[in-house]
Order: sequence, then C-alpha cells, then structure tokens
Amino acid sequence: MERAVHTGHRGRVKEEFLVRGIEGWPDHRVLELILFFAIPQGDVNPLAHELIDRFGSLSGVMDALPEELMKVPGIGKNSATLLNLFPAAMGRYLEGRTGPGEIVHTTEEAGHVLAPYLYGARNEMVYILCLDAKEKMLGVRRISEGNIGSSDVTIRRAAEECLALRASFCYLAHNHVTGIALPSPEDVESTNVVRAALEPLGVRLVDHLVFVDGDLVSVRESQRAGQGGFRMIYPGQIKNLF
Repeated sequence: MERAVHTGHRGRVKEEFLVRGIEGWPDHRVLELILFFAIPQGDVNPLAHELIDRFGSLSGVMDALPEELMKVPGIGKNSATLLNLFPAAMGRYLEGRTGPGEIVHTTEEAGHVLAPYLYGARNEMVYILCLDAKEKMLGVRRISEGNIGSSDVTIRRAAEECLALRASFCYLAHNHVTGIALPSPEDVESTNVVRAALEPLGVRLVDHLVFVDGDLVSVRESQRAGQGGFRMIYPGQIKNLF
C-alpha cells in the first residue's frame, strides 16, 4: 500500500511538471523530482529536505562534490552523479544556444555568451571570446585552467587563438572559486599585460570579465568607477540566464 501511495505521488508530481513547469516550486520539491530518477522507490521528500538543509539551496546541492553528497544517508554514487550532471548539462545546453555569427556589442552580451562556459566550474578557468571587425562572434576558446596570474601561458594561448580565428576584438573571462566578487590586483595586471601583448597583433582586448557564483564583474567598468575601487556592474548576471 505504501509503495502505491509513493508511486501515485511521483506520477502526480511528474504530471504537474509537464503541465505547469516548476515555476513557484520550492527548492526541495524540484530536488525531490530529480531524485525520483536516481532512487526508483520510496519517499525521497525527507531526503530532499535534508540535502537542502545541509547545502543551503538547490544550486548548493548540485555544486557539492560527489564525496560530500554521498555523506548524506540515502545518497549513493548514482544520485551524486545525477545531481552533478545537471549543472554540467545546463552549461552544455546554453553553450549550444550560442555560436559563430552572433553579434556581441557590449560587455553584458559578452557575459551572456561566456557564462555557460564557466557555470558550475570548480576550478579557475580562463576563456577568450573572439570577434571579427564587425563584432561578430568567431568562437570561444579555453586558454588555461588554474590561476590567471600565470601570465605567460595566458598571453601565449590568447595570442594563438586570436591569430587562429583572425580576431579583431576579444574578451577575456575567468571565474573566482573563492566567492569574492572583486577583481584582484592580479586580475587587473593580467588585463593590462594581455591587452599590451595583443595590440601589436591588431587585436583589441575590449574587457576582462570576472564571474563569481551568480555575479559578473567587468574589470574595465570597475576601473572607470574611479577612486581606485571596484563596484558590481552586472550583479546576478549568470542567474538571470536560467
């Protein structure tokens, strides 16, 4: 009897999603629906609540390392894999919605293009977005993984990709994994060094974007804010994509 009740509940939740989507659902209910596909039987609602309590939010659960997830009783390797798959798949999905030929006129537009590549990354990643003379997108390339302060690697790869794609303009982007939404002195120095290195090649570095969780900071606009300080230019930029 208990199994039939749970089966009926699962069917109702799935049907509601298919008809109305998840608008207005609390995080634990979305997580419960996801867990249906990893744990085929039983009531997973208490488990969904426990995960949210431990990791703080649905995004916190999906960003948690597999070994941390599996410390929660009831979460095995299959469940941890499925939860980690969601942000990775979403990044690939959004990446597929942008491609060569898209026009990028502003830092905000560049942020929308670059966000999927950095979404959910656990390591610091550095990407470059290359544009032609009419600001048409030529491609996005990963140029390094690790600290952007490794200027030699960043400069060489940035130059190689810009030359290979015959770029006239480019945007540099990387993520902070520390959760601090401010460009560091190293970020500013890297921006200046890469800009100076690309200029003789006829490539203009338009801006350097720093992604932190749901926030996007423009190094160029932050410097323009004056007083030697920085300010958030596009708060919540990544979250607004979903």
